Amino acid sequence: MGKIPIAYIEIGMFAHATEDEEKVLKSVHAVIPTEHLEKVTFKKERLKGEYGNPIIFFKAKVREPQTIEAIVKHLSLNLTQRDKEKVLREFDLRLDEGSLYIRLDKQSALKKSLKLCRADPIHIKIRFKAKKAQKVAEICRQMGIIP
Repeated sequence: MGKIPIAYIEIGMFAHATEDEEKVLKSVHAVIPTEHLEKVTFKKERLKGEYGNPIIFFKAKVREPQTIEAIVKHLSLNLTQRDKEKVLREFDLRLDEGSLYIRLDKQSALKKSLKLCRADPIHIKIRFKAKKAQKVAEICRQMGIIP
């Protein structure tokens, strides 16, 4: 693909007290292709919920071009046409100064399926080198994230 038009990808998710940390981390395996898993390191941050319950936030920042390309290709191949159309419909809401935000269902990801969701998601932030919405949309179209 030559020079990749993405600066980095951030992936984050919460593990609530009632959830198994390992399962939460495993859900992200549906987002990152297996051959790139060892290149992505999650930092663990301990937080407290509204009622003092322990919450762990896992976050990784991917800067390596081949891994970025693999994740984006994986997303484009595994998101349904319907979800891609939804990202396109909501593009202006999902885009902020060159960053595209996508939320994926953790439970579906555990079953190796990628689906958009709102509640308790895997947060994905794709930071493009371009800032203009039109240019980012063009790149997303070329990469297969939107139709």
